[in-house]
Amino acid sequence: MSNSVLSTLSDELVALVASVEKSVVQVDARDRQTASGIIWSADGLIVTADHVVQREDGIKVGLPNGQTVNASLVGRDPNTDLALLRVEASGLTVPTWGEVGEPGVGQLVLAVARPSGSPMATLGVVSAFTSTSTRRGQSIDIVQTDVTLYPGFSGGALVNGRGQIIGLNSSALARGISTAIGVGTVRRVLGALTTSGRVRRGYLGVSLQPVPLPHPIQQALGRQQATGLLTMGVEPGGPADKGGVILGDILVGIGGKPIVEMEDLQAELAGERVGQTAPIEVIRGGQAQTLTVTVGERQ
Repeated sequence: MSNSVLSTLSDELVALVASVEKSVVQVDARDRQTASGIIWSADGLIVTADHVVQREDGIKVGLPNGQTVNASLVGRDPNTDLALLRVEASGLTVPTWGEVGEPGVGQLVLAVARPSGSPMATLGVVSAFTSTSTRRGQSIDIVQTDVTLYPGFSGGALVNGRGQIIGLNSSALARGISTAIGVGTVRRVLGALTTSGRVRRGYLGVSLQPVPLPHPIQQALGRQQATGLLTMGVEPGGPADKGGVILGDILVGIGGKPIVEMEDLQAELAGERVGQTAPIEVIRGGQAQTLTVTVGERQ
């Protein structure tokens, strides 16, 4: 690579950081170590990593113009490591967020943060993209990179070569691996936090275990589906119990969508289903049945 190419790349990276850092703030919400955050709205909403918000009072945010302002906690979701703050400021610079979807493995990315008054950045590539579920059944998109997340980088921006933010960096998602919360998860969770200050999660009140479906059961279903979820326990008085689910039922569908594994069920029990009735497909005694269950809210 020629010196001119290196020089051009260097200048472009400097310009990229300069454009993004206008939307990256310092977050002082824990002892000893400050962290970073990203401006979400011009009227003062700031998104950051939940694990860096260790106190809910006396939160301070350092803006890109050098001003320090008070902040209040709007809401938080420990399951996806996201928190939403509101600062006493307006006219803030909102960044460009990337499209929801899988970022290309191998693409160059920058981690841009502001753990102190000045911006900081590191360079790397996207090494993997995964979508998984937390222990509470919350779906989360994770962008794995090889950028170095120095102390205070959590809550900062993961930026692609077009200057779009594709994730919020977090050192709490995986030990020893640089990760970011994908933009799809950020948008979904912040929508819930803005509305109600928390993320609602549906539940049925059952314990389940994946089991294979023999061919005769697939015939009874009228479709090819290799596995379902065997009901091992039913919470007395819970949503499933009230809807008629019993021990031994094999859950194979909800709302017209096949349920092959736990992740499928968790995805279908999103917050918007809480309080709504849903048709539940089960196999009982080798026969397909449809029950109606009102989805409860996990506390």
